[in-house]
Amino acid sequence: MDVPPRAGILRYFAELKDPRMERTREHELPDILAIAICAIICGADGWVQVEQFGNCKLKWFRTFLHLPNGIPSHDTFGRVFARLAPDAFERCFGRWVESLAPRGQRPLVAIDGKTLRHSFGRAAGVAAIHMVSAYCQDNQTILGQVACEAKTNEITALPKLLELLDLAGAIVTADALHCQTATARDIVDAKGDYILQVKDNQPQLHEDLKLLFDNGPGDDCRPVPYDFAEDVDAGHGRVETRRCWVASETAWLADRWPGIGSVACVERVRDTGEESSTTRHYYISSLKTPEAAEMLGWIRGHWSVENSLHWILDVQFREDDRCIRTGHAAENFSRLSRIALNLLKADKTKKVGIKTKRLCGGWDHNYLLHLLTQEH
Repeated sequence: MDVPPRAGILRYFAELKDPRMERTREHELPDILAIAICAIICGADGWVQVEQFGNCKLKWFRTFLHLPNGIPSHDTFGRVFARLAPDAFERCFGRWVESLAPRGQRPLVAIDGKTLRHSFGRAAGVAAIHMVSAYCQDNQTILGQVACEAKTNEITALPKLLELLDLAGAIVTADALHCQTATARDIVDAKGDYILQVKDNQPQLHEDLKLLFDNGPGDDCRPVPYDFAEDVDAGHGRVETRRCWVASETAWLADRWPGIGSVACVERVRDTGEESSTTRHYYISSLKTPEAAEMLGWIRGHWSVENSLHWILDVQFREDDRCIRTGHAAENFSRLSRIALNLLKADKTKKVGIKTKRLCGGWDHNYLLHLLTQEH
């Protein structure tokens, strides 16, 4: 497709195939992409709002888009994104994200899933779409996402997502659902390292780690050497103490877990007034002899995918309230939202929150164009 001048991000989508027959096209795909991204940046939650945003900004859009037949209708936006191949869209998204990758540091990539709660179609018997995302804590960038196929779960979708990512040198974290031998092997084969939480879905491993750490930390006569770290957070009427123990003697797991290099236990003690609660969580990792303080930081960093991605998509982008269900439209609107969020997070010219940046995009044409065309 022809990319308009000053296109910025759009040049990474130049190879994206238009799903429409050429003789029926009245609007160009780059124009449709640019209008949709800008509208979602500024708060649009559906195709009607995208169309109205375009009409309100028509004179401005004509300064850098072709728009041979004006602004597309909301039906056109809906049809195009319902038919646009999500895999091809994701590959283009991935090429753009590579330009945002942090340089000279080891990225932490957190993997987690999220359901688009109103994407179900009861009449058609279509289940809500569940997306699995990879989030880089270091530069707060969404690296990629894939949808789980019908009647499957995150375990089957994750290999597809990992194939799209450059994991060389990265540390990949995931919750207990992904504590699978195949997942560990895929990450190691991609020259990355993993930290995987262990729960009852791996009952023998979970029991082994409980025995290892529950009989060791805090004792003078420890069966294996541990590294230990502790940190304390206080605020909002509570005090949370986190303790981490790491053991690097993992020969007993080498035949079951590819690249295994260490195991860890994190204990969380939360004191709120007169109430106190203690929980312990267990992890396996391919990292060799990591320090406990580093391990604790990486494990805490995993929750950035919830706090800095899913929470923002729910609260700021109202993703769970969106009723888009036709074809691939829900998945592709979700991807457009993540493009918008990446652009907003990448901007360092305004020291304000995401909500205020979105408002500024609607108020200030120069700022909105900067978001769309910023270089990295």
